[in-house]
Amino acid sequence: MTDVVRVLIADDQALLRGSFRVLIDSTPGMEAVGEAGDGAAAVELARELRPDVVLMDLRMPVLDGVAATRHICSDPSMSGVRVLALTMFDRDAYVYPALQAGASGFLLKDTSPSDLVAGIRVIATGESVLAPTVTRRLIADFSRHSATPRPASRLVGLTGREQDVLVLIANGLSNAEICERLVISLPTVKTHVSSLLTKLRARDRAQLVIIAYESGLAEPGMPAG
Repeated sequence: MTDVVRVLIADDQALLRGSFRVLIDSTPGMEAVGEAGDGAAAVELARELRPDVVLMDLRMPVLDGVAATRHICSDPSMSGVRVLALTMFDRDAYVYPALQAGASGFLLKDTSPSDLVAGIRVIATGESVLAPTVTRRLIADFSRHSATPRPASRLVGLTGREQDVLVLIANGLSNAEICERLVISLPTVKTHVSSLLTKLRARDRAQLVIIAYESGLAEPGMPAG
């Protein structure tokens, strides 16, 4: 990632694209490098422009945001491109598949401009953003109705403490909150998260959430620790 965060805006509503462009271009250290009105165009522009972040509307014509995300995140030539999904609805059925497809997180379209800018910056640094007001309910809901859970053997090799951390990540807790919950230092939490990413071959924190639910380690309604 360069000093300037380069953002590709993908949304089928021209007015929203324009609003996002004004916000991004008026933010120091951020630049809108292109706009796409459908998912297919988003994939083409992402391949051509190699932005740091694609602001991806999930419901678009020609190719929806989930399919576009899958194309971008599965293409080795675009390994540095990260997707921040946007949705109008906190129970949008497209969100969980978008995370499975490789999106690094999602935000609601009615999020504040400051939170959107902050989310883009976080995604660009390699972290993930999951809308805090809906994360636990949404991920749990859609994981429960997804395909048969993958074998728990995927978690073999994780220490007990790493599993504790993974459950808390799945429940939407930040590193600082995990630190408080488990009474361990922040550097220790970061070490556990790094180890989880490596052992589970996860792209980012959002993928850890998916793995925790699909493996059965975290379950809908499970208390956060």
